[in-house]
Amino acid sequence: MAPQLKKAVEMRKKQLIQRLIQLGIYKKEERHLYELSLSELESEYQSIKKGG
Repeated sequence: MAPQLKKAVEMRKKQLIQRLIQLGIYKKEERHLYELSLSELESEYQSIKKGG
């Protein structure tokens, strides 16, 4: 993965983790947020935003 892309992915993951923590989400099932992929974090965040 190109260094710029990797940095962008890591920044987005950090952003989503911070937002989920602010919403009171610390884990998904038995996995901590930092263990999730970007797509899993995006999915979780979208689910919470929609009220799910």
